[in-house]
Amino acid sequence: MDSTVAEHKSDPQDGALHEDLNAVIREHSEWLATQLHAQRESLFPPDAAKEMRKFTSGEAAALLGVNDSYLRKLHLDGKGPSPELTPGNRRIYSAADIQELRVFLDKNARKTGDYLPGRREGDHLQIIGVMNFKGGSGKTTTSAHLAQRLALKGYRVLAIDLDPQASLTALHGVQPEYDLTDGGTLYDAIRYDDPAPISSVIRKTYIPNLDLIPGNLELMEFEHDTPRALSQGHAGLFFFRVKEALSQVDSDYDVVVIDCPPQLGFLTMSALSAATGVLVTIHPEMLDVMSMSQFLRMTADLMDVIAESGADMSHDWMRYLLTRYEPSDAPQNRIVAFLRTMYGDKVLNAPMLKSTAISDAGLTKQTLYEVERSAFTRSTYDRAIESLNAVNDEISALIQQTWGR
Repeated sequence: MDSTVAEHKSDPQDGALHEDLNAVIREHSEWLATQLHAQRESLFPPDAAKEMRKFTSGEAAALLGVNDSYLRKLHLDGKGPSPELTPGNRRIYSAADIQELRVFLDKNARKTGDYLPGRREGDHLQIIGVMNFKGGSGKTTTSAHLAQRLALKGYRVLAIDLDPQASLTALHGVQPEYDLTDGGTLYDAIRYDDPAPISSVIRKTYIPNLDLIPGNLELMEFEHDTPRALSQGHAGLFFFRVKEALSQVDSDYDVVVIDCPPQLGFLTMSALSAATGVLVTIHPEMLDVMSMSQFLRMTADLMDVIAESGADMSHDWMRYLLTRYEPSDAPQNRIVAFLRTMYGDKVLNAPMLKSTAISDAGLTKQTLYEVERSAFTRSTYDRAIESLNAVNDEISALIQQTWGR
């Protein structure tokens, strides 16, 4: 029977029609892929690359950490890039303009590094693994906004989608089933047979300072290949493969953000072994906290096994991030208080608030940093963006602390 066609079978008992589940699922996946592709074509025509929006002078000043009046003075003095002027004579800056201003301001600063926060001599690459065992905890939302915010703040960032479901990839304008038909994921660089150089799978994005290694279902191959390689004695220290691949581009980046799969497989173990910092997202609901208890226990057991194989499992930091938090929800507040009492400063001070603005932006495959403030009720947008910035800037402060600043 052709597995791509759903075959109907009648049941003599009840006369009902039955269908092969595999055929139905395949048919549904193909319908959905076709519809998503059509939607992308209407949002972003084939010849149009996704672009980052422009920033108001106030937003540009906030990203740079200067006053808007100072930016205006630079513009009037003809220093730095020339912003675009709107019909209302307001200055707007592209992300590339902001990066150019960073370099200009840093050259003229009292001490270098005020405007370029990245690595200096002796600083090691920060590799942040964003993980959780349970879907819906905001893991991909966290990864995408963290990578983009750090890039806009002047860090050189590599975002890696290690989740075969590839949501981080789709958010950055790459559709896995159409754009990655011949590989192009991290699997190419960590496979056991003839691995490719990691540079061959890195893509530039539409945001300066942000590169991407996309993901797709091919990443699952690593989960299937590793047991085979282990049984044949070819796997070596398999959990070092991500770390070794990243060492090829160590000097090109300040921070790597890895969106891990939502399960504890070989990919997640490899990402954990490479990570210098670990961010665990928690949705403060009792069922999620209960499942996290199991997740943490399994993680510890697996890491014990890796440590026994000679791996150094020391990390610079590990933090819990409260996601989809609703301050007016009393049961959530009790769980938040419980987690803060138990884990203390291991829980980030800033929670990521639940916001319709973030989910609405996702409808057009965008992060909140990519959409115009005018697309939302101002108070809704401001509340969401303040929450995201507080989270990401707290992580940025952890990175700086790790580098001894």
